[in-house]
Amino acid sequence: MEKVFKIYVYKEGEAPIFHNGPCRSIYSSEGRFINEMEKHGNHYRTNDPDEAHVYFMPFSVVVMVQYLYEPGALDMNPIGNTLADYVRTISHKHPFWNRSLGADHFMLSCHDWGPHTSSYVPLLFKNSIRVLCNANTSEGFNPLKDATLPEINLKTGEITGLLGGPPPSQRKTLAFFAGGLHGHIRHLLLHHWRDQNQDKDIQVYEKLPSNMSYEKMLKTSKFCLCPSGYEVASPRVVEAIYAECVPVLISDSYVPPFSDVLNWKKFAVVVAVEDIPNIKNILMGISEGRYLKMQKRVRQVQRHFVVNGNPKRFDLFHMIVHSVWLRRLNLRLHASL
Repeated sequence: MEKVFKIYVYKEGEAPIFHNGPCRSIYSSEGRFINEMEKHGNHYRTNDPDEAHVYFMPFSVVVMVQYLYEPGALDMNPIGNTLADYVRTISHKHPFWNRSLGADHFMLSCHDWGPHTSSYVPLLFKNSIRVLCNANTSEGFNPLKDATLPEINLKTGEITGLLGGPPPSQRKTLAFFAGGLHGHIRHLLLHHWRDQNQDKDIQVYEKLPSNMSYEKMLKTSKFCLCPSGYEVASPRVVEAIYAECVPVLISDSYVPPFSDVLNWKKFAVVVAVEDIPNIKNILMGISEGRYLKMQKRVRQVQRHFVVNGNPKRFDLFHMIVHSVWLRRLNLRLHASL
């Protein structure tokens, strides 16, 4: 891949909606990738569209929502129509979209509305590679052509101090979660475990007490509970990996990031929503030897989720590109097209 893969970035459109995106906040992975692809020194970027293997459409759904959506309105048409106009523009100006019906094009979005926004262009929804945080198969996410984007909440834009944690012997809490009542899965989790904190093994909070540190709890827990919110993605998955805490995925229809090459069952626990009342029994049933192997693998896969100012091999940026590369390999373009 590193030797041959080339990506063409369309130049149409103007910032802030195009060629830009947030590099801090819960949507940082969207902005970070867009901004990295905009760099002319990028290893994968080519200025010759004829030598490209895929074509990147550098629009930010996060910024579209910020500039085009009226808070409280039910109408998302301004966002969808903007995207439809954009695709119409590049399809009229260049031959590449029509040649493949969008199949060798990709978009990237970490906003919950990314999948719905793409539905305003049926060929984008059905054919193109969609790299999405909201990787929900019940809402049309297709793992054969779409890829999961990790959701990373970079509050300052930096990862300094986020990586690492004490050894397993110093992790005294069995499982930890703190977060708002966003979505039915969290309602179920907090309904069952919020009032069980006298147990001390399963620490679940809607709002963490002021005398407790969220980051410290991640780093002193063996398992970190990662329930879906309003949508399937959660930044807690990457937060757990950064803190070297074994993630516990609690979701419906979610495809974890980089599942093509990472076997999540080796370093994470998957708990069905209906098994939320049995979380303690499930985690207590994991032997010490198995837990130590899982925790070691969390440390090993950590580098694949790290955001670097200048991308390094096997980090988040390269893993995203690799996911796109794998899906492009499945596409065969006919010369007649």
